[in-house]
Amino acid sequence: MTSVPGPPGLHQALKDDLTFPLAWGTSPVRDIARWRRAARAKVEELLVVPPQSGIPYAPEYTTGPDGDGYHRESVTLSLTRHTRARGVLLTPHGTGPFPAVLLLHDHGSRFDIGKEKCVRPWYDDIRLASAEEWAGRYFDGRFTGDELARRGHVVLCPDALGWGERGPLAYEQQQALASDLYHLGSSLAGLHAREDQRAAAFLAGLDRVDARRVAAVGFSMGGYRAWQVAALSDHIAAAASVCWMTGLKEMMVPGNNTLRGQSAFHMLHPGLARHLDIPDVASIAAPKPMLFFHSGLDALFPADGVRVAHDKLRAVWRACGAGERLRLRTWPGHGHVFDSVMQDEVYAWLDSVL
Repeated sequence: MTSVPGPPGLHQALKDDLTFPLAWGTSPVRDIARWRRAARAKVEELLVVPPQSGIPYAPEYTTGPDGDGYHRESVTLSLTRHTRARGVLLTPHGTGPFPAVLLLHDHGSRFDIGKEKCVRPWYDDIRLASAEEWAGRYFDGRFTGDELARRGHVVLCPDALGWGERGPLAYEQQQALASDLYHLGSSLAGLHAREDQRAAAFLAGLDRVDARRVAAVGFSMGGYRAWQVAALSDHIAAAASVCWMTGLKEMMVPGNNTLRGQSAFHMLHPGLARHLDIPDVASIAAPKPMLFFHSGLDALFPADGVRVAHDKLRAVWRACGAGERLRLRTWPGHGHVFDSVMQDEVYAWLDSVL
């Protein structure tokens, strides 16, 4: 079991100091629209990485073989001033514009595949074998990107820094990467956030896409990225987050994976907890349609943390007069997975909100 690091009592004292003064209901701002703007401005400030708008994407496309009812392409594009990323782009057969999904892959401490966790790779047999094993473990053997494309969505799924063709990292290298970026005045989590914002804007700007009907979808760390980009991007109209939502204090307990460090750096914005709790950041997305799934047997997210988060989310969507746009569900017998039953409910939900 991972113990609480640091001098005795310090961890609890720092937790006790956190009052989340910019949270809805605690903040002196009582107008919900003004609160959302103020909260988003604080998050944007603490990403460290500056906004990346106006940088040419300079996309380079490579056509792949058709899938079952959709076209396949690889696309490489500039997501920040300093980074280019390769992703996969799936487009349904037929006449658009189509609804679209920015599909964001998980962490899983598995770095040889990134986008391939979500979309079946047609370009690399070694990655295909790895991806099929991953899909069998977490997705009932399905590839969510291919399912979404078959159902009529344009799908963009890029590699995050450190995964797939932008890696692979080794597990113990994550802290070093984060440290290097912090020393250089940047941030690993901030870079992910900015890249996801840019990917959303790129996807919404494609002629084949109906820019009013773009959603973000993700599992595990991809779920974190999905609600985060919904909070920070006007190009995202809705988001589905599977297996990533909790209150911060309730997550920071002995035995939780967060205390090991390493993978936490991909989702760590220094100083943000002095202002907002995790669900407070997600609530910036209100009143957009949002879905959050929690699995009852998921050891990464204690039940009390999920309850705290869900209560905060409900309060904001209700304040927006949009309580019916928030879908919260716990799957009691499920672990840290996004299985076929959960997927089918997400697909039906997307059809209802896009």
